[in-house]
Amino acid sequence: MHGYSFIIRKAGPDDAGAVTRIVKDAFSKYADDSGIHGSGGSLEALAEGEGVTLLDIGRKEVYVASVDGVPVGTVRFELTPGGEAHISRFGVVGGYQSMGIGSSIMSMLDKLLPSLGVRKACLYTASRYGELVRFYYKFGYYVESTSDERGYVRAKMVKEFQAPPHPSCT
Repeated sequence: MHGYSFIIRKAGPDDAGAVTRIVKDAFSKYADDSGIHGSGGSLEALAEGEGVTLLDIGRKEVYVASVDGVPVGTVRFELTPGGEAHISRFGVVGGYQSMGIGSSIMSMLDKLLPSLGVRKACLYTASRYGELVRFYYKFGYYVESTSDERGYVRAKMVKEFQAPPHPSCT
């Protein structure tokens, strides 16, 4: 029986090229599947280069998922002073989707974010991409609002976390 290794780790500067490639692959498929290309909408993620990714690795929390040492998934988030996390650039390379990698990344966030004091996480997705909206519902996110400022209807999806128990209460 052949097994494989799977790891999610914090990205470093050397990962900028791989993370950029993952984002371009995943967001190109996302744009096609959600009809964004046909609606005249645009995705900043597709225009970003390795330099932006490198800057984000330095100023945000960026994670990369690898299978057998090959980077295939990524997510980044930024913490705000009010105990919120803004999740962005979440994606998995097309050939590795539907294998549980995205679910593993979301599960990692479910454990990591509350440990960092996050009480609310938000992300944006195309509201017409039902499969992806249902994926986020599965992890406890709900649609808080929508907007069409980018040329397509985006749903702001939110998940609320319980505050971790205070050490003196355990």
